[in-house]
Order: sequence, then structure tokens, then C-alpha cells
Amino acid sequence: MELTTVLIAPVITEKSSMAQSQGKYTFRVHSRATKVDVQKAVETAYGVTVDSVNIIKTLKKVRLVGRGREITKRPASKKAVVTVKSGQTIDFNKLKISNK
Repeated sequence: MELTTVLIAPVITEKSSMAQSQGKYTFRVHSRATKVDVQKAVETAYGVTVDSVNIIKTLKKVRLVGRGREITKRPASKKAVVTVKSGQTIDFNKLKISNK
């Protein structure tokens, strides 16, 4: 998988912001991305050393309307919680750009 399409966006919520003090950063990732893909993409994009990657799949949220018709309220997605080496931080506003 191409590294530029792996990371979609950082997840910035109250819970993920508290986890950043422990060196854990949360990203929305492509649905077919693996842990190795996410690790390489974060190391390339932000220039940090990744210790571990945990992947979470969230199911789509549907609502039944009428006689069994479903309305999708939230699509299925995939999140990755990335733990970086102690002493390193990620600034979401600054990407490390490489000319490779």
C-alpha cells in the first residue's frame, strides 16, 4: 500500500488528547492498512520512532426506518493508536517532507 494514502487524519478528541501525554497518538487510517503500513507512514511523515501500533475497527452505525429499511448514520472506519518512543512527540501541523 502506498504510504501517502495510509494516514487519513489525526483523531483529536478529549480522550486522545489525554493519551498524547503518554506518547500515544490516534489516526484514522485506510480500511486496508496494516500495522506495518501505519508504522512506516508515521515514521516517514513525522520523523519519529514508533514503538507499537494498535488497530481498532469501528462498525457502521445504522438505524432502522419503516419496514426494515436501514439508514447509515456513520460509515465503518479504522483507527490506529500509535505509541512513539519516550521523549519524542508528534506535531500534527508539521509534516516531515522527504524527496524520495
